[in-house]
Amino acid sequence: MLQIDTLPLGDYQTNCYIVRPEGAKECLVIDPGYEPEIILSFLKEKGLELSVIALTHGHFDHVGAVRDLAAETGCRVYLDPKELTLPPMLTAGPLYYTDTYADSDRVTLAGMDTLVLETPGHTPGSVCLLIDAHMFAGDTLFAGSCGRTDFPGGDADAEMASLRKLAALPGDYHVLPGHMGASTLQHEREANQYMAYAIRSGK
Repeated sequence: MLQIDTLPLGDYQTNCYIVRPEGAKECLVIDPGYEPEIILSFLKEKGLELSVIALTHGHFDHVGAVRDLAAETGCRVYLDPKELTLPPMLTAGPLYYTDTYADSDRVTLAGMDTLVLETPGHTPGSVCLLIDAHMFAGDTLFAGSCGRTDFPGGDADAEMASLRKLAALPGDYHVLPGHMGASTLQHEREANQYMAYAIRSGK
């Protein structure tokens, strides 16, 4: 059983997720895009210890608080190295990371077994992170929508392939996207027009 807190931060209301096993003090932070002081205050209030940050991709609205959090806590930071090809205008400068992951890697983040799925399209190194029955989808999959591909590094065909990859996963997942509200994978299979098109176009 996981405890998951969501902090929508910054002008783009990017969902920053604070994740840990129920009752644990050590935690994982996913996509701390803005306002490190708010994240640190929340951690202090809850008595949590940040050991690792995992990034779904390298856009500035998902990474903006990384350096401050790492400097304050000494935590590790995971990133798919394909994100290093993104232009600095989209990352607000050089991306900070200490560790890398790639497709199908299983990594232990704050004591939690995590499966990494590369889902390029929105960016070259976008990933979804599967922890138990939860999918942290970044900007690959939204409730009723998907990530835009018109930024440098975006690829519409790759995005469609990534949506097909997610749709083909067995079972259901609680989908926690980078922006807006949560959904389920099964609901997106049934109701998301972009995922439906991706499935049709892949036949």
